[in-house]
Amino acid sequence: MPRPFTRLAEPFAFVRQFTPSWFAVTMGTGVLALVLASLPWGGASERRLAEGLWLFNGMLFIGFMLLFGARLALFRDTLKSMLLHPVQSMFLGAVPMGLATFINGLLLFGVPHWGARAVALAEALWWGDVALALGVALLVPYLMFTHQSHALEKLTAVWLLPIVAPEVAAASAGGLAPHLAPEAARQVLVIGYLLWGLSLSLAFSLITLVLLRLTLHKLPGSEFAATSWLPVGPLATGCLGLLSLGRAMPEAFAGTTLEGVAGVARDLGLMAGLLLWGAAAWWLAMALLCTRRHLGQAMRFNLGWWGFTFPLGVFTLATFELAHRTGLGFFTLAGAVLALGLALIWLQVMVRTLAGLWHGELFRAPCLEAATCPSGR
Repeated sequence: MPRPFTRLAEPFAFVRQFTPSWFAVTMGTGVLALVLASLPWGGASERRLAEGLWLFNGMLFIGFMLLFGARLALFRDTLKSMLLHPVQSMFLGAVPMGLATFINGLLLFGVPHWGARAVALAEALWWGDVALALGVALLVPYLMFTHQSHALEKLTAVWLLPIVAPEVAAASAGGLAPHLAPEAARQVLVIGYLLWGLSLSLAFSLITLVLLRLTLHKLPGSEFAATSWLPVGPLATGCLGLLSLGRAMPEAFAGTTLEGVAGVARDLGLMAGLLLWGAAAWWLAMALLCTRRHLGQAMRFNLGWWGFTFPLGVFTLATFELAHRTGLGFFTLAGAVLALGLALIWLQVMVRTLAGLWHGELFRAPCLEAATCPSGR
């Protein structure tokens, strides 16, 4: 076996050229662990596999945070170029979203082992995740408005990444609330709904622009093939968020003046979730068709391929939740197909990522490859 890092662009490139797009690995890996734990027919072996994958994902996240922190501390001159890059800056949204998958796994796998300590840690991490998500959702659009250079013909759904982060945190709020005391649960749920509204309203606007761009300028290059899957993410996360938030509302608001509203939120969450699932299904079908077209071209692997995983994973989680809430076998069957597809895609992308990690060829920051930041990945 050849030595590691034989294809590094420069010494210590794994630090200096570490990009936030690496956190998309934790998004895809974390959501697969959650899907495996949510299989309606899953047993002890599937649960152990899911927990092991979650622990592996946690180690990845910690390692990536250390590398990212090292880049910011040792190579502070690279920060500006990253923030001004019209693609790499968008992947800052992957940091809080990757953290959210760890938090959700902590509630699923950690609570049975560590009880209240796991809940306390999950709550603290969730508030940190909210702060990160809001910071990214404000900072990146502000830079887009004031410093970055964009054009409609170069627009891709990667623009969704920074503004979807609060919505992912909102979906996590629905899983966290049942583990908290009623007063704390109510606060978390209200914040969750606020984050959901903030994020999805902007996501709808950007998805409209993506639809316009695809109509006028057709598909982007094959290096951006995975971006056709990204609109599935906010729609599926919106569905899952409404379902999880609504499910937690009645217990949290029992005995309060909002008890009746809580029941309405649960029921309307199901109805609106069905609508959002239908919208996400259309985009998934279109993404499959677009990807089939891209396969006819030379698709060179890059970290953007992880964009195939997280949207599909969240859509699968929403599908299983709808199967549980409605009792319809259609959703169970659809969830099984989606889960199998997710596992196969994850294996393919992870193998390529590990190979690129070993050789070092994936440690290339596009914004550092030229004095002026390019617009490609």
